[in-house]
Amino acid sequence: MIRRRTLAALPLAGLAAHPAAAQAPWPNRPLRMVIPWPPGQQTDVAGRLVAQMLSERLGQPVVPDNRPGAGGQIGTNIVAKGTPDGYTLLSGSLGPITFGPLVSRPPYDVERELAPVAMFGAAPFMALVKADSPVRDLKGLIDLLKSRPGHYTHNSSGVAGAQHLVTALFLAKAGLDALHVPFQGSGPALAALLGGQVDFGFDTPAAAGRLVAAGQLRALGVTTAEPSPLVAGVPPIASAGGGLADYHVDSWASVMMQAGTPQPIIDRVFNEVRAGFGAGPELKDRFANIGMAVDTVLGPEPFMARLRRDWATFRPVIERLGIRAE
Repeated sequence: MIRRRTLAALPLAGLAAHPAAAQAPWPNRPLRMVIPWPPGQQTDVAGRLVAQMLSERLGQPVVPDNRPGAGGQIGTNIVAKGTPDGYTLLSGSLGPITFGPLVSRPPYDVERELAPVAMFGAAPFMALVKADSPVRDLKGLIDLLKSRPGHYTHNSSGVAGAQHLVTALFLAKAGLDALHVPFQGSGPALAALLGGQVDFGFDTPAAAGRLVAAGQLRALGVTTAEPSPLVAGVPPIASAGGGLADYHVDSWASVMMQAGTPQPIIDRVFNEVRAGFGAGPELKDRFANIGMAVDTVLGPEPFMARLRRDWATFRPVIERLGIRAE
């Protein structure tokens, strides 16, 4: 009996110093996956897929909890201000984690209040023009914009949103000038591009892939440094060279937790996420269906390094242009 009790206590090594940690063994009750977006959005579907996978691997339900609002900041703040007991997860994404701290003053501090656990999935943005545009490739777009600086227009889903910032970075690196025309969401922005109200724009395969496949839009390049399996035959924008040689942006999905969560719990969740994606093609295929390719799963340290790199990339452009969330 004594030997059994000793063995049962072993999984708690490293947790004793954290009084907030739940009673052993973790997890011994359902977990919550806070999704800071409405149902049906890409991050929502990604969060639900991972919640289902973790439920199976952890032996406890991981319950999706949609808390949308303020560009993902409301749900993100709920997790940031929560108790670091290992029972609340965040379905983290590009907007509130990478861009939010650069264009607004969110009520949370990503580095101090959130712990990166696992980053996975890569969704490129595509440089797009209408199918009947005279622009046939990325060089053609660059030449067109250079011919009349400030004359041609691009869309976005809103000021300081991902599309706006991805386009602003492209223009800054290529030394180009174009007029930004913001809309209330990706749908109206795409409609404006299809209707010829703007000359070009950027969007994801999840939003615009079907329009490209149907021949209504032409994809000129992808924002990832390497070609994307989600958009076959479309070259990376970085291949245009010049100031664009190091251009790399993608949308991603992740799991985050509260800062102060015991490291053994963070490590366990990361390992389960990595093992879940490595268990077979099914989960990766389901991610591909929502426009995200999963090649690798980054752990806590590489995840944070990626965030810091992206902050350093976008901050100078945002500050120079004075971009602030409305």
